[in-house]
Amino acid sequence: MKNRPIEFGGETILPGQQRTVEIPLAGLVTQHQLQLSVRVLNGHSPGPCLFVSAAIHGDEINGVEVIRRLQKLKSLKRLKGTLVLAPIVNLHGFLSQSRYLPDGRDLNRSFPGSERGTLAGRVAHTFLNEVVNKCTHGIDLHTGARHRDNLPQIRADLSHPETEGMAHAFGVPVVMHSEIRDGSLRGVAGANGTPILLYEAGEALRFDEICIRAGVKGVLNVMRHLGMLPPSRSKEAKPKTAMVSHASSWVRAPVSGIFRAMLPMGAKAEKGAVLGMIADPLGDSEEPVIAPRDSIVIGRTNLPLVHEGEALFHLAYYKRAVDDVADQLEDFHETHEPEAGTSDVVGEAPIL
Repeated sequence: MKNRPIEFGGETILPGQQRTVEIPLAGLVTQHQLQLSVRVLNGHSPGPCLFVSAAIHGDEINGVEVIRRLQKLKSLKRLKGTLVLAPIVNLHGFLSQSRYLPDGRDLNRSFPGSERGTLAGRVAHTFLNEVVNKCTHGIDLHTGARHRDNLPQIRADLSHPETEGMAHAFGVPVVMHSEIRDGSLRGVAGANGTPILLYEAGEALRFDEICIRAGVKGVLNVMRHLGMLPPSRSKEAKPKTAMVSHASSWVRAPVSGIFRAMLPMGAKAEKGAVLGMIADPLGDSEEPVIAPRDSIVIGRTNLPLVHEGEALFHLAYYKRAVDDVADQLEDFHETHEPEAGTSDVVGEAPIL
């Protein structure tokens, strides 16, 4: 059975074709026009239509590199269905290295948007109607904010069986059941019946090789789960089923001062453990930051200068013992850690 032609940005992509289409966005104050570049790969055989998007927050760039590597893979020649890649959704924020658009709004709180609304609302409306609503499934790639690091994790509405299957197929040890936020892409797509994952990994304005490799592999895993690619021939052991966390919280600074973290990302934090210390600049006093219960560190600030009340550690809580999760995280890190001088996942120049 042959796949059908598909239309994006006013262009028709036939089965077996791939094409980059340019979708007009609101221009710059210099009158220069901006185009949302979308790479569409339409397979010969029918199947799901999956979009993969990045840089909805303009300074979250890990996902841009994930998509760059993904579209170069030879395995995509065996694609069934359609893959739609949108590496830079928030072009305005990307150009200014900002999370937000020039109107100060968060694009991921502006969906579904309006063609006559704010700048953020107009960009959201365009992306939703020109890309998302034409797809059957989605993966949205994110990182932590500036000076905040996120352990590779999937956030999804696990009450939706198809979304839950995609979340476990992605292949990272941390899967979070995450409630929908008003105005988010995930919320609007989910309400329209489109299963969508949110992949959080790394820090804004920084490349993290482990997070990037895990992202590429995760997208491929989901595509195999959906039947868009044949099963992997790799002899690597399949990752263990992730244990789901249904609750998490940020531990905040009890005082202002100079912060020193004691536990790394992915570490097990037992109840009462010292997560870090906050001292005055002369070191005359120190205040410990304490874990409230057994947990795993899935997010952390990287900035040593903190004020009282600032978020320092993001902890995930589990109904079962956290030791198994910690073991999975250790295996995950070893699997994705690149060796010095080795090539990246598509065999390009060595990463130095």
